[in-house]
Amino acid sequence: MLPRIIVCETREAFDRAAADWVSARISGEKTVLGLATGSSPVGLYRELVGRTQAGELSFRHVRTFNLDEYVGLSSEHPQCYRRFMNEHLFNHVDIEPTSVHIPDGSTDDPQREAAHYDELLGAFGPIDAQVLGVGTNGHIGFNEPGTPFTARTHVVQLAEETRQSNSRFFDSLDEVPTQAITMGIANILESREILLLAYGAAKAKALQRAFSETPTPHVPASALQLHANVTLLLDREAAAGMKGAL
Repeated sequence: MLPRIIVCETREAFDRAAADWVSARISGEKTVLGLATGSSPVGLYRELVGRTQAGELSFRHVRTFNLDEYVGLSSEHPQCYRRFMNEHLFNHVDIEPTSVHIPDGSTDDPQREAAHYDELLGAFGPIDAQVLGVGTNGHIGFNEPGTPFTARTHVVQLAEETRQSNSRFFDSLDEVPTQAITMGIANILESREILLLAYGAAKAKALQRAFSETPTPHVPASALQLHANVTLLLDREAAAGMKGAL
């Protein structure tokens, strides 16, 4: 199934459109919101913080689940996703701390933590609105190529391409963790609505493969073709991979 596609001309318009999508889904009753990290959603979170501090938005009735977390980083590490979310969103909005869920990557038993996180998703889910990014190799969350579409929250060995791409956030490639805990593709597909953010030419090929080829675990994002309510938010360069669908 082809997604709805929104193409933005500027970064500012991209960030506002993403914030409009999220705002519309947390402005009513209790909402379970799935969140992503990385460069694509930074402007979204800045917009949401601004709207909350202006009194236009509230997170009081929102429960959040982040997609993933590196294994082996403390909560104080600069690239820990919990710290990222605190700095970019949670420390600046009126969300209850007990309503924030992120896998604990510092655990000494990542497999047990993955099972626990999956139990939490089962207890509070399904996710009403899930924000996703996409990797250059087509991963969603940290579900790397080859991940079965039936996979639930699990520990993943990060692909070398993923580690290379994320090394820009670390001092060296050697510092990039080799494992992560991630929601599985099955968890993602259970979401009622999905917003996939993709910005820049580096994402065009992954999008082209994800939405023009038959769904395959070799391109994890292609699983989104199986979902009935997906919106792609793109800039012109990322949208080049979607020419046949525009």
